[in-house]
Amino acid sequence: MTADDALAQLGGDVQKATEMRAYHKVDRVYLGVANPVIDAHVKDWRAALTLDDRLALAADLWRSNVHEGRVAAAKLLTQARIRPDDTAAWELIASWVPEFDAWAVADHASIAGQKRLVMDPSRLDQVESWTTSDHMWTRRAALVMTLPWTKQNNPKPAELEARDRILGWAATYVTDSEWFIQKAVAWWLRELSKHDAPRVITFLDNHGESMKPFARKDAARKLP
Repeated sequence: MTADDALAQLGGDVQKATEMRAYHKVDRVYLGVANPVIDAHVKDWRAALTLDDRLALAADLWRSNVHEGRVAAAKLLTQARIRPDDTAAWELIASWVPEFDAWAVADHASIAGQKRLVMDPSRLDQVESWTTSDHMWTRRAALVMTLPWTKQNNPKPAELEARDRILGWAATYVTDSEWFIQKAVAWWLRELSKHDAPRVITFLDNHGESMKPFARKDAARKLP
């Protein structure tokens, strides 16, 4: 299956596409296809294709630079386990990060990346290098892709170590004036507060004054 075949299967809606272009504010092709429709097609493609063919289709859909194509590319690689080897899937997802330019596509790709990071936490070494990138969306991806480390109720020592490591990255972001970076820090802390409120309180005590007021407020929103 080619990217053109896949995009043709997705169909489109001209009016919806116009609305989506105005909403996302990024200059690319929009088909006007809702996420549930993409999900249904991706489910069929995933079942029908080998891993190699799925990787090839995901790469082609991403290169199409069609909004729904990029979303579908990410969804093709979003699953807990990819056999026989998920290295190629991680490398493909990571190769997309420097091209992130909008939150919706970035978030779909980051969800795919989350699964691969959980399967191999040693990849956090690579993600850490993103935290000093000149590209804002790459810096943001370091936090969005590591959200699974906010969610463990009974983390193992290695998971706690990773949690503290990522909080260290977030601490370097608090003076970053970019709205999306501030929002990402707040998102990470807010999610962590549901499972590990003491660490969030300590972070805000140490770094809250350096955060934008909206981000500090959002980070604390779920604290008990």
